[in-house]
Amino acid sequence: MDLSSINLTSSLQNGFALTIILAFAGYLVTFMFTRMMARRADRLKLVNQRLNEFYGPLYVATVAGNISYRALLEKQGKKTCHPIRDEDMKEWVLWMTTIFMPLNDVREKIIIANAHLIVEEQMPRCLLDFVTHVVGYKAVLAKWADGNYGERRSTIGWPPEFDSYVERSYQALKAEQTRLMHNGLWRVWRRLFKASNGKKN
Repeated sequence: MDLSSINLTSSLQNGFALTIILAFAGYLVTFMFTRMMARRADRLKLVNQRLNEFYGPLYVATVAGNISYRALLEKQGKKTCHPIRDEDMKEWVLWMTTIFMPLNDVREKIIIANAHLIVEEQMPRCLLDFVTHVVGYKAVLAKWADGNYGERRSTIGWPPEFDSYVERSYQALKAEQTRLMHNGLWRVWRRLFKASNGKKN
């Protein structure tokens, strides 16, 4: 047998084996990369949903409520609204019924309807306390509607951690959204994904 033909056969076999190995390695890298990007896409989708349906609206309503509350205090020349003086009662009822309770109702509905979107595994206590605070005010407003102004505020106090929780959660999700959207690999993958979809269409 010719030695050169043996060498040629061996080289062809080695080349074929190398081609298979490189093809498999390429497939494996592509598979892992696609899987990683798909997970990133799923995570971004969840972050967007949490921002759009829960923490975003909750944050906006909370900031609006705080601005309104400070405006009322400034108008009345007070640092806190409580105790509510007799001379402040008419204005307090007006602001409570037209500004504060509508914003409370918005937040209550967001929490109840979208509780599945909370970041934590367990419902944060401050969210539960907020809902019970609002429920307490509903009873007070019902009495006001009947002309009974004996009670001036909810018997269930405002949860002090609520505002900081909403702001902290919103900002953390916005930071994660930005990180997920502006990652270099993510941008490359999105371009490739859009290009492949464009060819199919």
